[in-house]
Amino acid sequence: MNLHEYQGKNLLKSYGVAIQEGIVAHNVDEAVEAFKTLQKDYNSEFCVIKAQIHAGGRGKGGGVKLAKNEAEVKEHAGNIIGMMLKTPQTPGGLDGEGKLVRKVLVAEDVYAPDFDACKEYYISVLMDRGRKCNVIIYSTEGGMDIEEVAEKTPELVHKEYIDPTLGLQGFQLRKIAFNLGLSGQAFKEMTKFISNLYKAFLGSDASMFEINPCLKTGDDRIVAVDCKVDLDDNALYRHKDLAELRDTDEEDPTEVEAKSYGLSYVNLDGNVGCMVNGAGLAMATMDIIKLSGGEPANFLDVGGTADAARVEQAFRIILRDPNVKAILINIFGGIVRCDRVANGVVDAYKNMGDAITVPIIVRLQGTNADIAKTIIDESGLEVHSAIQLQEAADLVAKVVA
Repeated sequence: MNLHEYQGKNLLKSYGVAIQEGIVAHNVDEAVEAFKTLQKDYNSEFCVIKAQIHAGGRGKGGGVKLAKNEAEVKEHAGNIIGMMLKTPQTPGGLDGEGKLVRKVLVAEDVYAPDFDACKEYYISVLMDRGRKCNVIIYSTEGGMDIEEVAEKTPELVHKEYIDPTLGLQGFQLRKIAFNLGLSGQAFKEMTKFISNLYKAFLGSDASMFEINPCLKTGDDRIVAVDCKVDLDDNALYRHKDLAELRDTDEEDPTEVEAKSYGLSYVNLDGNVGCMVNGAGLAMATMDIIKLSGGEPANFLDVGGTADAARVEQAFRIILRDPNVKAILINIFGGIVRCDRVANGVVDAYKNMGDAITVPIIVRLQGTNADIAKTIIDESGLEVHSAIQLQEAADLVAKVVA
């Protein structure tokens, strides 16, 4: 689950990480009031108006603007709120539709008064699955796309791996600060910053924290100017407060609806819909579709329950994609019996009537698979049954040819 910048900063602040203070505004009037509050409480002469969407590169699309007075706050907030912001990370990139900006963060100017004395760094914390440990990635080249830095000047990107049994050690904090070229008070502030950042990462069960830029101010403070946070969905049951921060407006509406039915769904660009139980089998099914000459239109895991109601909802969600030319249902009957799934498919098909306009291929294997095949074959419906993976692949190739 992704967080907005302001939500991520609030989370960081709760762990003692210094942040660029800001106030969320949903309209121009709120933005003006936020600016006045920043002037009063933080002595911020200027402010930054930052679009709040789940995508990076907002400045490249005109979603981040410096405002030097109240008139500029009104102008920039009015232009940004309600715009369809296109960035390299929004769907379709700079040539895509973009994302609607519903709110902005009015943030203090942390670069004043001595802009030339400020220095931007890149710092992120995430899991390295290959090494089975967390890693801190950092660079002196902050404020830039880290992918570009890694490609052109890989020697400027450093990694500090953290032993899961020992945790982040003091010598590692000092090593990071040293590699960033810091000394004196800034050195001490950076070690404190990273220590608290790592505590926030662990404490929130995050998949990633990215601070870009992390700023050394003119008076040697270390501050998070931007913040991207990705939380592990599988751990949200332990963080009810964080789960409530989910902004469904920033997510695919179909994926949000699927989640409400207990379905794990991800929309793709292919022509063959998938309905599978189990993530591993779903990935294998997508491979089968590609090997047969088709392209998967989605990832959809119905989980251990595949009754008529859930199967029907899965059908309806898949069929909303006009590119779908066929649907492959691939179920392994372990927890759920194949005959129950077959009855669910038949009942759902009958309930939907003419709504199903594409061929349906059903491959059921496992408990009561023979009974399930009989149910499908004798249903009288336009449903093709298969037992082996190759049979399913051949049927997919036939219907999408």
